[in-house]
Amino acid sequence: MTTSPARSPRLLLIITVVLVVAGVILLTVPQTPTAPATSTPPRAPAPTPHPTPTAPGSRTAQTGSPAQATASTASTPLASVSALPPHGAGVAGDTAIQKSLEDAWPADLAVDDEHKLLAAGRVLLRADATGFGRTKWPAIFSNPDQAIAPAFATTRFRIQAAIARQDGSPDKAVVHLVWAGVDRGGTYTDRRITDWYFARTSTKGASTWTPQPRT
Repeated sequence: MTTSPARSPRLLLIITVVLVVAGVILLTVPQTPTAPATSTPPRAPAPTPHPTPTAPGSRTAQTGSPAQATASTASTPLASVSALPPHGAGVAGDTAIQKSLEDAWPADLAVDDEHKLLAAGRVLLRADATGFGRTKWPAIFSNPDQAIAPAFATTRFRIQAAIARQDGSPDKAVVHLVWAGVDRGGTYTDRRITDWYFARTSTKGASTWTPQPRT
C-alpha cells in the first residue's frame, strides 16, 4: 500500500514547524558565561640574605717561612666590619679596629699576663715582618744571624691593634695582631692579621710565657 502524494506537503510543513520551534528554544535558553581566566600576580622575589660578619674565633697558626707568613693575611675576619674604618684610613682608624677586637673577644687573662703577652707578640711580629730583632728569638727563627731580606720595610711597618686571650686553657694563649706595612715590591696593605701562640712554663716557681714555634 503506497502513501498518498497529497500528504507530502503536510509532512514538510510539520517538519518545518518542528525545526522553527527547536531553533527558537535554542535561542531563548540562557548560555552559561565562561569565567574569564584570572592571572596570578607575580610573586615578589625573596630577599637576598646578607652574610653576618663573624668574630675572630677560628684562628689558624701561620706556617712556612717568616716571609711567607707575613706576606699573607690570615682568614680570621675582624668583627663588626661595618664599624671598621675604610682601608687606608691610617693611624686615625686604629682605635676603631682595637675596639672592634676587644668587643668581639672579651678579656679572659690577668692584666699582668696580658701585658707580657702583648709586648712579646708585638716584638715577634716586628722581627718576623722586618727581620729586626730576630736574634732575640733563636728558637722561633732558625739561623737568626743569617742575612735574610726582610719582607717589609722597618720604617713603613705599623701595628694597628692587638689583643691577648686564652687559647683553650689558662696555660695557653694567643696574641692576635692587626698590622700594616709596605712590602719589598712597594705595595702598602693594612689590616693584615697574624696570630702568635704561647704556652705558660714554670721555672723555680716563676711562670713565663714562651712563644711556640710554627709547626
